Amino acid sequence: MQSDNTTAMEQEDNNTVLCVKDLSVSFKRNKSWKEVTHKVSFSISKGEILGLVGESGSGKSVSSMAVMGLLDKKIAKITNGEIIFNGKNKAMIFQEPMTALNPVKKCGPQVDEMLLANKEITKNEAKNKTLQLFKEVLLPDVERVYNSYPHTLSGGQRQRVMIAMALSIEPDLLIADEPTTALDVTVQKTILELLKTLQRRHNMAVLFISHDLGVVHSISDKIAVIYKGEIVEMNTSDNIFYNPQHIYTKSLIASRPPIDSKPTRLKTIADFLESNSDTDKTVCEEKNLITETKIDYTNPILQVKDLEIDYTLKRNFFGRITKRFHAIDKVCFDVYKGETLGLVGESGCGKTTVGRAITRLIDISSGSIIFEGKSLDKLSKQEKHNLRKDIQIIFQDPYSSLNPNKTIGSAIEEPMQVFNLYNSQQRKIKTLELLAKTGLDEDFYSRYPHELSGGQRQRVGIARALALNPKLIICDESVSALDVSVQAQVLNLLNDLKRDFGFTYIFISHDLSVVKYMSDRIIVMQKGRIVEQGDAQEIYSNPKEEYTKKLIDSIYI
Repeated sequence: MQSDNTTAMEQEDNNTVLCVKDLSVSFKRNKSWKEVTHKVSFSISKGEILGLVGESGSGKSVSSMAVMGLLDKKIAKITNGEIIFNGKNKAMIFQEPMTALNPVKKCGPQVDEMLLANKEITKNEAKNKTLQLFKEVLLPDVERVYNSYPHTLSGGQRQRVMIAMALSIEPDLLIADEPTTALDVTVQKTILELLKTLQRRHNMAVLFISHDLGVVHSISDKIAVIYKGEIVEMNTSDNIFYNPQHIYTKSLIASRPPIDSKPTRLKTIADFLESNSDTDKTVCEEKNLITETKIDYTNPILQVKDLEIDYTLKRNFFGRITKRFHAIDKVCFDVYKGETLGLVGESGCGKTTVGRAITRLIDISSGSIIFEGKSLDKLSKQEKHNLRKDIQIIFQDPYSSLNPNKTIGSAIEEPMQVFNLYNSQQRKIKTLELLAKTGLDEDFYSRYPHELSGGQRQRVGIARALALNPKLIICDESVSALDVSVQAQVLNLLNDLKRDFGFTYIFISHDLSVVKYMSDRIIVMQKGRIVEQGDAQEIYSNPKEEYTKKLIDSIYI
C-alpha cells in the first residue's frame, strides 16, 4: 500500500521527504507468491543522500521500483508496510541510459516531451529549458546533443541526458539505480561528482543504489546495507565503510581487489558467511611476483609490432573510402608464456580492438602480430583454423555470447566438435570435467543460459574457452558486469587455472584496481596509443603519465 498522508510521519523529522516503513514485496512465481523484500525500512530527508547497497537480487531495485510505483501488478505486489512520500515530484535515473532513452528520437525532444507533459509551457520554451538543463549537467555543445540520437553519444553523455530529464520535473526525490555501473572509472567519478553538485544545488533527497560499497561511500551521507531482501545494517557512510558491524557488510568491502596489498585469494561473501572471519593471507608487495608465477621471459609467445587499425566511416557513390577512423596507432608489446598482461584504459581507447585483432576477429591495416614465431598475416587457411584453437577469448557479456537455444553442455562441446576432438562420449566426459573445474556441478550440463546467474554464465564462458586447451586466453572486460563477490569468485578461478595449467592471459579492463590485482605487467592505452607500460605494482605506485594518474585517482577504495 502507498500513502501521501503526512500525518503518518509525525515521528519523522519535518524535513523527511521519503519514509519507507516495513516494506515487504512479493513476486508471483509458478502460481504462488514469493516474498523478495521483508520489512524494509528507511527514510531520506531533504538535501540528504541515502546509499542502498547490496548484490543483484538483494532487493534494492525492487524497493526503488515500489517507491516509484513501477511494480508490475500482474507479477508483483506490496504485501506489507507503507511508502510515505512528502513531496510533489519524484524521478528516477536508470543503470543503462541506452535502454531508457528512445533510440529513434533525438535526445533534446525527449526531454522536451517531459517538460511539456509536466509544465504549462510552449514548445519553444521547452527547448530553451532543455538546452539550459544540458548546460547544467555539463554536456558539451548542447545544440549538437539536442539534435543527436542516443547511439551517437558516449555512455557518460547519455547518462547526463537522463539526469537532465530527471531534473526537468524539479524532483523532491531522485532515485539513481546503478547509474554508473556501466561507465569507465573516470566517467563514473565525473557523474558522481555531478550528481552530488546538483543534489546540493537543488536540495534534493537522493536514494543512490549500487552493488559497489566504495562508490556508495563516496557519495552518500548514510548507507543502508540490504541482504536477501532485508536491511542488515544502517549507519553514517563513514561508520559503515570504516567500521562495518555485519559480516555481510564486511564481505562487500573485502571482496573488491585491494590496492595496497595482493591477497593470494580474494575473499567472497560465501567465505565470510561460512567462516565468520575476515582474516586473509596476503602476499607482500615487495615479493618477486615474476618468480612467484614462474614466467618465462626468454621468448615471447605473442609479439605485437607497430599495429595500426583503421575503420571505414564513409564511402562515396563509387565505393571509395572518403573518411576513416584511426583506431590503433603504432601499438607494440610482447606477451610471455605464463604471465597475465593487463590492458587498461577508458572506453574507446582501443584495448578491445587490439584483443579482437589478435584473435583475427578484425583485420589490421599495418604492422604485424606474431604468435609462437609465426606472423598471423601469413598463415595458410588451415593454420588460421588451428589458431582459433590456440587463442581463445572470454567476452564481457556471457549471456549474449551463449546461444539461448543450446544447453550448457552443448555450448561447451561445440568447439570440440568444430575441431573434431574426441568422440561424442569423450566430449561429454571432457565437458563434465570442465564444469567441475570451473565450480559447476554436472546438473548444469542440461540447463539453458537463462536458468543461470551472471556469475554462473561467466563460468560457462570460461569452461568453453578452456575446451580446446588454448595457449593464450584474452579476457575482454570479463568481470566488469558482475557483482563484487561474483567478480571475486571469477578472478580467483582465473588465477587458479593459470597456476594449475600455466595459462597465459591478456586481461582487458577499464578498472585499474582489478587489472593491478590480476596482472604481472600493465599496459595503459589512451586514444589508440600506449602511453605507459611496466610492472603492475610500479605502474600503480609511481605512474609517470598524467592519464595513468587520472585513472588511479578515479578508483574508489
